[in-house]
Amino acid sequence: MKVLEKTYKKINKDDIDFLKSIVGKDNVSQGEDIHEDFCHDELSSISHMPDVLVKIENTEQVSKIIKYSFNNNIPIVPRGSGTGLVGGAVAIYGGILMDMTKMNKIIELDEGNLTLTVEPGALLMDIAEYVEEYDLFYAPNPGEKSATIGGNISTNAGGMRALKYGVTRDHILGLEIVLPNGEILNLGGKVVKNTTGYSLIDLICGSEGTLAVVTKAILKLMPLPKKSLSLLVPFPNLDTAIGTVPEMLKSRITPTAIEFMERKVLESAEEYLGKKIPDNSDAAAYLLLTFDGNSSHAIEKEYEKAARVCIDNGAFDAYIVDTEERKETVWSARNTLLEAVKASTTEMDECDVVLPRTNITKFINYLEKIQEEVGTRIRSFGHAGDGNLHVYVLRDNLDEETWHKKLDKAFDLMYKKSLELEGLVSGEHGIGYAKKKFLINQYGKTYIDILKNIKNVFDPKNILNPGKIF
Repeated sequence: MKVLEKTYKKINKDDIDFLKSIVGKDNVSQGEDIHEDFCHDELSSISHMPDVLVKIENTEQVSKIIKYSFNNNIPIVPRGSGTGLVGGAVAIYGGILMDMTKMNKIIELDEGNLTLTVEPGALLMDIAEYVEEYDLFYAPNPGEKSATIGGNISTNAGGMRALKYGVTRDHILGLEIVLPNGEILNLGGKVVKNTTGYSLIDLICGSEGTLAVVTKAILKLMPLPKKSLSLLVPFPNLDTAIGTVPEMLKSRITPTAIEFMERKVLESAEEYLGKKIPDNSDAAAYLLLTFDGNSSHAIEKEYEKAARVCIDNGAFDAYIVDTEERKETVWSARNTLLEAVKASTTEMDECDVVLPRTNITKFINYLEKIQEEVGTRIRSFGHAGDGNLHVYVLRDNLDEETWHKKLDKAFDLMYKKSLELEGLVSGEHGIGYAKKKFLINQYGKTYIDILKNIKNVFDPKNILNPGKIF
């Protein structure tokens, strides 16, 4: 994908010497010393090498480097684990790529206020494991557990538990940020309610590193549910499976998660893992429902009611995923869907569209038409409970020119259809560099002008993660 030219200062020896004086020479890399992984994110369709990679260890280093960049007109991009899917942490104008993964400390657990204070490089898996020892949990549950909390805040990540518990923004009580001029600012705190002025936390969360760099976060925790259980529900077709979801929600059933999977995608996961899920039916699609709570009785009432709704709406069966073996098999299959699809092709790109739940089936049916019209394989799965679909266009053996032509056409058709069905461009992966065109097409000039004005207030020199979102 072509990157538009923009004028920034080219980094020279004086700049490198400054960076080394702040973080130490072992934490500064240039040229061939920068690993290829740092020029792209998980999908690698957007690629550009930074001029220099700097590994950060504390807030003061962030502040000094950003202030220097601001004064010298050098672009700077914060980066976590690189698990993004839209090029949001790619240094498309070169400059400084700031690796935040060394800032990974869990600073404080406050059990009285049910908060956890962490640095942005802390991994989701480490946060979950740490708080579970205290019978607590951090509710947002994106599928990529090796992602950093800073990256999740950057994109306002959602995940499988969003139906019941909400997204990242709903669980951030406070932030320490560094502004593009290097000033350190604290937002919010450990309070539960806050109507003190504009909610800058909500603005920073989801801004993809374009307004400020997060250096500390106060997370809201919840008591760990004592019981959890899943249902794997096979259906004859995807229409029937997805059509069951509104019926379930109308019946006042509140699962923690409702995931959908097509048989052909699940087969890729089974092959990838080398194990089969517990189902002998001729199902073409599945719903995977999870329930949690503090008593077996309450959960049983919920899943029994959900199972009845599913069977009444055409499900073949409803398997209780209650043994450790079944849990491991079913959830490992769900959690490796992305990797399995990726392993089945040479390259792929993702459409992270979100729709009203009642329009999911219409959109997925339309994908079949796109496959025929464009001539590419398309695979999808996602969060049926909140309408967030992950749709992957697969390259297979297409040459470079043909691949990009077909990919562009497929994305144009998908986003046009999502607009017709009252959908939005992204449910949880953000806009980054890859999806800018579709955001602009959806909202138009007035909306984009407001975004640009907000950006200009924070970052008048446009040095912080430039070229992203709009």
